[in-house]
Amino acid sequence: MIIYPAIDVKDGRCVRLSQGKFNDETVYSDYPVEMAKKFDQLGAEYLHVIDLDGARLGEPQNIAVISEMAVTVGIPIQLGGGIRTIETMEIVLCKGIERIILGTSAVNSQELVKKAVQSFGMNLAIAIDARDGMVAIEGWAKTSSFTALGFAKKMEDIGAKVIIYTDISRDGMLKGPNLKAMEEMVKAVDIEVIASGGVTSLEDIKNLKNIGVGGAIVGRALYTGDIDLREAIAAAK
Repeated sequence: MIIYPAIDVKDGRCVRLSQGKFNDETVYSDYPVEMAKKFDQLGAEYLHVIDLDGARLGEPQNIAVISEMAVTVGIPIQLGGGIRTIETMEIVLCKGIERIILGTSAVNSQELVKKAVQSFGMNLAIAIDARDGMVAIEGWAKTSSFTALGFAKKMEDIGAKVIIYTDISRDGMLKGPNLKAMEEMVKAVDIEVIASGGVTSLEDIKNLKNIGVGGAIVGRALYTGDIDLREAIAAAK
């Protein structure tokens, strides 16, 4: 299982939100590139980066600093937030980003997902962010008519290879992941599931590994010191 340290970028800075609320942010660094370097030096294998302004506005807003992160560190980056057209995907991948994450755009257009799968294959992940079992979109500001499990199966049928599954109620709250929901997702599809939201302890990481997820995204707990990244990586192995 891979541990994905999370770097959320807003106004060019590294921040964390609580349950995706833009008015509830904590700034952890004015220099996201330095944070990426730190995680790289601690042994991270992959970084999970979200352009929060992009998620809200519908197109990437912090691509310059995120591209600098990609060319500075020696590990791959997956990026989400406002990536909603094939053209934007191509631009992002040309900036040194390894994997693009589709969220709102995947919900709004399954045709777009089909084209993206054909063009980018394993360089594509589908973000399924669930609130009470339903898929949330547009920076979690709205709720779609899709259930998380039903939408995951649709994405698998289209050809997606990776799903990033977030339980919004747990995100940034340091309360532990929703293991039941994660296990249901792993059992529902035959593609890789990366767990996100609420990972707070080494025990959480071990539990997720036992469920069978392919990766775990760790955010606030790394910044507060609740989880040591080196220990987390060791537990995931």
